[in-house]
Amino acid sequence: MRLWTLHPKHLDPAGLVALWREALLAQAVLLGKTKGYKHHPQLIRFQQLSDPAAGVASYLAAVYAEALRRGYSFDGTKIAEKRWKGKIAETKGQLEYEWEHLGKKLKNRNPEWYKKEHKGLVPTPHPMFKVVAGKIREWEKSTSSAF
Repeated sequence: MRLWTLHPKHLDPAGLVALWREALLAQAVLLGKTKGYKHHPQLIRFQQLSDPAAGVASYLAAVYAEALRRGYSFDGTKIAEKRWKGKIAETKGQLEYEWEHLGKKLKNRNPEWYKKEHKGLVPTPHPMFKVVAGKIREWEKSTSSAF
């Protein structure tokens, strides 16, 4: 499961579809509709909110908006109705780590998207996140110490 800090506009078609599915799974977990994934590190940011399920629904709403912008037909009725209105603080190191991680994936999976939509560009965060100073998050399973 990868719930990107990056804005969904940065994801290629396969990445956006995968994010939609994974965020729907996260929503199911946070609504108590699954037995697995309850302790997945990607959920930590949402579990710390006053209403975790509303938080992931807000996250999904932005993914859905990007899908609509691209002309995709995602089913928006799958998003829980309640929304969380705040912003989650996320570190610059985490955003940069994810940008590098996405770049590696895109180089292999979609080199054209990488050249057009990634290489030489600066990442922007998902609208739900406010970038603050800091290193990569401890919950990120990484061998990178560059951030």
